[in-house]
Amino acid sequence: MDNITIFTEFLLMDISSSRELQILQGLLFLVIYLGALTGNLITGMVIVIDPHLHSPMYFFISNLSLIDLCCISISVPKLIVNSLTGSKSISLNECAAQIFFYILFASTELAFLVVMSYDRYVAICHPLHYGLTITPRLCTQAAGASWACGLVYSAIHTGNMFRLPFTKSNVIHQYFCDVPQVMRISSSDVQFSESVILAVSACIVLVCFAFLSMSYINIFSTVLRMHSVEARSKALSTCTPHLVIFVLFVVSGLIAVLGPIANKASLKNLLTAMFYIMMPPFINPLIYSLRNKGINSALGKIFHGYFKLPSRKFS
Repeated sequence: MDNITIFTEFLLMDISSSRELQILQGLLFLVIYLGALTGNLITGMVIVIDPHLHSPMYFFISNLSLIDLCCISISVPKLIVNSLTGSKSISLNECAAQIFFYILFASTELAFLVVMSYDRYVAICHPLHYGLTITPRLCTQAAGASWACGLVYSAIHTGNMFRLPFTKSNVIHQYFCDVPQVMRISSSDVQFSESVILAVSACIVLVCFAFLSMSYINIFSTVLRMHSVEARSKALSTCTPHLVIFVLFVVSGLIAVLGPIANKASLKNLLTAMFYIMMPPFINPLIYSLRNKGINSALGKIFHGYFKLPSRKFS
């Protein structure tokens, strides 16, 4: 026992030892991060400013924007700093914080997607009861429950993964503290208990997936029965972005959980990590902007009023 080394710092990997490639990698991360930051901030700002968007659907969208903003801010700034400075180290506490907050926001986003599917189901399949069913109080309670579930779930995972010291290795073949990579270098007891937690989690995710699937099956069956082309188009424009984001979330989650655990840093490893860490927060605001007429209209009014304001002063 005296010869066992307990690691309190981890080493993150780079795809190349070339400083030019590391700087290029850091600049690429910076562009993606700024794009995601701008898109989610604009989406949230538009929903807060425009009173016409103060409805349950946009309340949930604003929460998703906040989650995406926080999710990409967990690891990407550290990636940028490490790439630009050539540093590879991350402390044990920083690693635990990355995992805790990533699991928190990912699980909370899943809960919000489930809630949003129910919101769209009631709005499209039972429109006459929408105002009585989806009340502001229910929205607040659903949002609070989603964040609480994510917090508890994240605390269980992170507490289990870091309850025993790391003695096998301190090398993480990834660009941030990825759950599979941290599990790879954890103790056997932690790996076993984490496998049990992941099995229970998989069952919960399957239940959420079944609920979402049933909601959207009912939604699309109702939409197809609509006689009005305008009503059908409006219904599809409100629920299609949620479905696209849900599919993107599921694909990202499957890649993160079921993808092979890399034994060395590589370009494939980098691109895989970029897909499930950076792409959803970067793409989600684009999906809302391109597919949601309410946000497009509100954003157009804000920019129109902003650029027309100076001319009115001089008229």
